[in-house]
Formats: sequence, structure tokens, C-alpha cells
Amino acid sequence: MSFRLVISGFAYAALLAAGMAGAQSFPAKPLRVVTAEPGGGNDFSARLISQALTGTLHQQVIVENRGGASGAIAAQTVAKAPADGYTLLLYSNSLWIVPLMRQNAAFDPLRDFAPITLAASSPNILVVHPSLPVKSVKDLIALAKAHPGAMNYGAGSTGSTPHLAAELFKSMAGINVVRISYRGNEGAYNDLISGQVQLMFATTGGATPHVKSGRLRALAVTSAQPSQLLPGLPTVAAAGLPGYQSASTYGMFAPLKTPPAIVSQLNEEIVKVLNRADVKEKFFNTGVETIGSTPDELAARIKGETESLGKVIREAGIKAD
Repeated sequence: MSFRLVISGFAYAALLAAGMAGAQSFPAKPLRVVTAEPGGGNDFSARLISQALTGTLHQQVIVENRGGASGAIAAQTVAKAPADGYTLLLYSNSLWIVPLMRQNAAFDPLRDFAPITLAASSPNILVVHPSLPVKSVKDLIALAKAHPGAMNYGAGSTGSTPHLAAELFKSMAGINVVRISYRGNEGAYNDLISGQVQLMFATTGGATPHVKSGRLRALAVTSAQPSQLLPGLPTVAAAGLPGYQSASTYGMFAPLKTPPAIVSQLNEEIVKVLNRADVKEKFFNTGVETIGSTPDELAARIKGETESLGKVIREAGIKAD
């Protein structure tokens, strides 16, 4: 063996040892989790996870709120941070959906970040006014096909999960249902309950009380699998539209070149936190289910939603407000 090969071998071993040592000593200082403005699902999720991580990592985990531009400011903050695992991003799937509705997005969710875990998910409920003569997803699709353009649905801001859930449903079912736009979901709920709007892909927290009171009829849940949040309610996919899936999800990311060993450690610690009974209960009480996926599963979810919703957005000509 040549002297040069021996030196190269020692150099590689030294680099490997240094990388392992770095991961073993992580974290050696406080971490920050960057997310959206205070209030809302992003902030709640970031604070709940960070509080639990502070105890398990034995380092303070601080939440930093960066509002505005549907995640662009928060995303750019983390993308430009040192790739050492001390600056993380917690954001909903608007992070990778909103750029599909804009030209020249300032960041790319797959190229600028290292995925850590799909942290949590909240499905929508397909609800209708009780006067609508449908009892199932199949009934609704049949009625819409028999009366194209005669039915309407309520939705808040453009690009929100309730909006895109409805547009995905329309595209896959091949139906024409007219959108009635609202600044927020509250106005849509009021008009749906009064019968001025006929259907909605509502949030679980917002719609469940009205379903229990009988003011709205629930047909299905939009998640791929039945949800514990809505026991006994079938999925849209199982009830008449195979392959359908939509939900508001929350992912955790690090800057792109963060060492794999640190990403793996963060994944392990965050998933451990998400599986804690007290954390699961706090999420559940707000209409959210914890997940705790692998980095690859989060990347696959982003890719899948980008492809399916990107097609819907292009075909419907949807542009961000």
C-alpha cells in the first residue's frame, strides 16, 4: 500500500470521526424554530413541539415568528441559516403549495431544505347543508353531474386547504361546482348553515360542533385513512372517489446541507416527542393528529402534493391573492 493511500485512509477516518463526534455533541447550544406569525396552527405546533424538545434535548428551543408572504420570510430565514441543525423551520403545506400559485417563488421547498419529519396533520370534512338531497359522496357527485354549475361551495382564502380540497374534488370527480369566496371560514360557515351555500370542505374544529348539532351533514373525511378525530366517518376515497386525499399538514425542516447524522438525531427526538401521550392529546384537542414520519416520507408527501395540486392549480388558473 502506498504512503499516499495510507494518508488518505487516515484523512477519511478522521473526517468520519469528526462528523460522528459533532453529531454526538449536538446540541451544544439553544435551538430556534422559525414559523409563521403568532397565533394559528403553525405557531401552536411550533410552540408545543419546541416546549417538549426543550426537556428532551436539555437545551432551550426558542420559537421565532416570521410572518408575511405565506411562508416566504420564514423559509428564507432558515434557508440562509448555517446548516448546523440549530435553526429549524416548522410550517404547514402552504409552504410548498403557495409557490405553485406564484411566479418566481423566492425558495424551493425541496431544493432549499433538508426534510426532518411530517409532524402533524388535520383533515377536512366534506359537509353539506341538510336540505341538499345527498347522503354520500356518490350521491353528491351524481347530483352535481346532473346539474352542472348549479351547486356552489364556500371557501376562505385562495390556496387554503378548504379551497384546494374542493378544487381537487371537482377535478377528480369531473364536476362543475361554483366557488363562493370568503375572506375567512367564518362567513362560509354562516352561509352554509343558513343554506345560502350548499357544501364546504370544512376544518374539523370548525365543522364538528355544527355536525353534532345537526345543522350540517358530514359525508366524508378528506384524509387517506379514517381519522380518530371523526370516528365512523368514511374517507372521500372509500366513499366514492378512489385516490382522493387532502389535509392541512405541518412539516419540520433544516437548512439543505445540514449533516445527515444531525437530521437523523432531530428526527428521532421530534418523533419521540410527537408520540408522547400528552403532546398527542394537546394536538388532538385542536383537531390535529400527530404523525412523526421519516425524512423520506415528508419529501414524498411534498412531491405528491406538488404534482397533484399543481395540476389542479394550473387547470383552474388559480393565482395567489
